[in-house]
Amino acid sequence: MKVTINIDCTPEEARTFFGLPNVQPMQDALMAEVQKRMEQNIRAMDPEQMLKTWLPASLEGLEQMQKMFWAQMSAATKGPNSR
Repeated sequence: MKVTINIDCTPEEARTFFGLPNVQPMQDALMAEVQKRMEQNIRAMDPEQMLKTWLPASLEGLEQMQKMFWAQMSAATKGPNSR
């Protein structure tokens, strides 16, 4: 025998039924604080500084990859018997 029960309730009703605390005010306050700090940091940084902060690893990685390709190409063009 199979029994199916469908319960139609809101998340707030389910939380109250199970006795869970309402963390929405705390979550709203934390998100407002995070948004405020992000806005302050973005205003403090000019676009060039932001790019330097966010992209240094990828740009260095591109330079290293380019050097590796050049090394491989030059080694391939020299060949083993070109000495």
